[in-house]
Amino acid sequence: MGRPHLCSDCGVCDGRYKPQMAQTCAFVRTHVEALEQQLYGRLRRRGDEELFGVFRNMYAARLQQPVADAQWSGMVTTLAARLLEQKQVEAVITTRAIPGTRFAPQPLLARTVSEIRASAGNKPCLSPNLSLLDQVRTDGIKKLAVIATSCQVQMLRALQPQLELTHLDIIGIPCSDNVTYPDLTLFLRLISHSPDTIVHYEFMPDYSVWMRHEDGHIERRNFVDFPMDKLDGVFPSACLSCFDYANSLADITIGYMGAPFGWQWVLTRTERGQALFDLLAPELNTTPLTSGGDRTRGMPRYIQMLDRPPGKPPKLIRSFIAFLQRRRGPRGLEFARAVIEMKLLRNLQHVRRQFARYEPRIVPYYVYSALAPYANDYSATFNRQLQP
Repeated sequence: MGRPHLCSDCGVCDGRYKPQMAQTCAFVRTHVEALEQQLYGRLRRRGDEELFGVFRNMYAARLQQPVADAQWSGMVTTLAARLLEQKQVEAVITTRAIPGTRFAPQPLLARTVSEIRASAGNKPCLSPNLSLLDQVRTDGIKKLAVIATSCQVQMLRALQPQLELTHLDIIGIPCSDNVTYPDLTLFLRLISHSPDTIVHYEFMPDYSVWMRHEDGHIERRNFVDFPMDKLDGVFPSACLSCFDYANSLADITIGYMGAPFGWQWVLTRTERGQALFDLLAPELNTTPLTSGGDRTRGMPRYIQMLDRPPGKPPKLIRSFIAFLQRRRGPRGLEFARAVIEMKLLRNLQHVRRQFARYEPRIVPYYVYSALAPYANDYSATFNRQLQP
């Protein structure tokens, strides 16, 4: 599912809400502008909100007592469990791993804390979680929490008036370049010496992917060492046409990209999102968010690479590039800004090359203003204007 067409396999089309797909799907027409007005009463302000979405507060935090098997300290898992414990919700839509696998996703309507705990950890694959909305309706659930990726959240917000819920909490996870499960296994085989023993992996702010294995050791692979020639076609067109890495329509977004090493990056967006953070606050340590480096220095070169991908340099040169990235590259919030800007540029080019006639419908309003500082570099490279 999900490839090659503009479909992220969110699950809406698997059930009773399929007739609403054309009016709600982000890949038919983006609804971000209208949904932001409904949710926040305003659009994004210039600056960080153009990249991170509307937010009230940002934090770097982690649980004082980390959750076993969680991707990071386990804030998402603990928050979902707490909502069930306190009966603030009756069920949580989340994702567990199919038995016998670590990463193959299976949508789950969790009703108990034990089910939530058992679903800890990232499953970075396309998963039709919103197919469970039929079960929510059939079972008469009125108070619901959903842990979701950005495309799922956009669909959920658009459908929300029809769901007949009295309470909905949306916990968003930053999301980029999910894949199908077979493609994930291919990717891990290409980058790891022991793909079958990987327990968790993450793209880290030191410009490498960290893979934790069953025995606890960490294997690292620099981004610059990825065999990109063998990964062509792995990433779904939907993910390459998405412009909401930061999951901007959730009540609260919990990730890691803008936080220091070992901490989680949290953005509270709505009043309810702030209340969700406050629910966990007594169990959290926090630290100041930091920012370092200058992302704008490398962006002209990145734009040129989008037009003409370079060949793979020799290993010694790659090692030197990785060293420079770690020593001089963006850090903290500046790293998050850099990653999101690169995703916006890359995905805008993908849409223009593969789905040009869809651009006016699926590229959100903020993309062009967020990328405006690079308009001249873009025009010089691609011989066309950034702004359509």
